[in-house]
Amino acid sequence: MEETKASLQEEQKKKFLISKNAIIFIVALALLIAVGITYKSKTKNVLSQDAVKTKVENFVRDNLIQPGAEFSITKIEKQGSLYKMTLSVGGQGQAQEIEAYATNDGKLFFPQAIDMDEKKDEANSQKTQAATEASVKNAVPEVELFVMSQCPYGVQAEKGILPAIQKLGSKVNFKLKFVDYILHGQKEFDENLNQYCIQKEEPGKLSNYLSCYNISGDSAKCSNQAKINKTKITSCVNATDKSLGLTEKFKSNSQNPPFGVDADLNEKYGVQGSPTLVVNGTVINSGRDSASYLKAICSGFENQPAECSAALSSTAPAAGFGDGTAVAGAGTASCGN
Repeated sequence: MEETKASLQEEQKKKFLISKNAIIFIVALALLIAVGITYKSKTKNVLSQDAVKTKVENFVRDNLIQPGAEFSITKIEKQGSLYKMTLSVGGQGQAQEIEAYATNDGKLFFPQAIDMDEKKDEANSQKTQAATEASVKNAVPEVELFVMSQCPYGVQAEKGILPAIQKLGSKVNFKLKFVDYILHGQKEFDENLNQYCIQKEEPGKLSNYLSCYNISGDSAKCSNQAKINKTKITSCVNATDKSLGLTEKFKSNSQNPPFGVDADLNEKYGVQGSPTLVVNGTVINSGRDSASYLKAICSGFENQPAECSAALSSTAPAAGFGDGTAVAGAGTASCGN
């Protein structure tokens, strides 16, 4: 039944209007013509909204949809030398809305506009995400791992990267960063802030704390084990919360509230999910095992030290809290967009 339903839906899509590639071609051509000739309709032959609406309705019914299909233009408004419209196609409960445009003399019709700046940003983002090594080489690589403290894949990444960081020691500058929104509720908000302050106030103890916390998920236990100064951390948490208004923002946003301690870096690198690895400013796709993380980090050295040849585990740790290894094929999922 599901296969039959899917087949019918696919057939309807084929019959409905024009294929996606054809639409993009028509859009590009129409926009080129409209912009290139600055359009003659600015000075004459400008039609009213009702006249253009009627002309578009007749054109679509006669040329672009199946006979008898339900269709209407639910909204039309002037936008420069164009009319912008909302087209509704399909019966009740199955109607699909499409944004379309027509020139104000009713000569050209095209069903979509493309934001060229947005497409360019998407392309640049994809290129950045596809990097497998750092494009900039430093004597001391800057390594940043963006996570959500309760994201199972962020925890997996931390378990994978810590042996590489511990092996390289002071030869790299490692910083734990946080994705700038909360996906796992109050516990994640509190633990993000706790880890942020441990790194800020007692950076030499963060690695030991995380090694414990990512297995047990018990913050109090791991703070004691890593000998964290609780007074310093509490003071830092309160001061950071107050200065950035974190709790206020968290409580005022019911869905994916912000967590802005690293908001500027999230924007700079285009971070959208947990985990995200950045080496010397390059977002890098890396496996979640320690060997892969060592290779990714070492790609940022001007001259790689002997530690880059260390034999670390090539098996990814299990996602989430606890010990163990990942199942086959795991290691690419993330929390967030």
